[in-house]
Amino acid sequence: MPDVSLLLWDVGGVVLSNGWDAVARRKAEQRFGLDSAEFERRHREVEDDFETGRLGWEEYLARTVFYEPRPFSVDEFRDFMLSCSRPNPEAIATARAIRAQGRYVMATLNNESRLLNEHRIRTFGLAGLFHVFFSSCYTGHRKPNPEAFRYALQFLQREPEETLFLDDRPENVAAAARLGFRTLQVRNPERLREELSAVGVATG
Repeated sequence: MPDVSLLLWDVGGVVLSNGWDAVARRKAEQRFGLDSAEFERRHREVEDDFETGRLGWEEYLARTVFYEPRPFSVDEFRDFMLSCSRPNPEAIATARAIRAQGRYVMATLNNESRLLNEHRIRTFGLAGLFHVFFSSCYTGHRKPNPEAFRYALQFLQREPEETLFLDDRPENVAAAARLGFRTLQVRNPERLREELSAVGVATG
């Protein structure tokens, strides 16, 4: 089996907290007094378009929150969305150490809307960790769809067996494994350096 030459990272749940997941949406519902069932129904209707770049954040909020008058502004809600992101310092330090070695291509494969994706790249300095971002808002493909994985391989001209895919969600890890990827399910970002070393990745 060839050596690993590509590390394909999830972002939310690995190097950062999840961006606009169910937990963040629950916080928004409580903060802004939204009807949870209605907000979730509307979110699910447009989630795929939002995360694959076919729907901008203004239209997303118009369809999920501001379909009726609200006592808060669009900017207030958008800023709250952005504020939900937090770094996982140990995982970021591990990624930085690996990038500094120059031994691996470092890329992300994440499901994210353009608003959050670009905010998170800027705010947490992710461009200094990764060479390329295969975010769903750019590629039009969301995990666990096999096309999300194939797109990254075709772009980088790599094979699954020389790629290690890291993700916290078991359904995404399983999808990658079915395609022949080496995989690592990240259960605790604070132990990421140890877990990568255990599968033979040099972590500096």
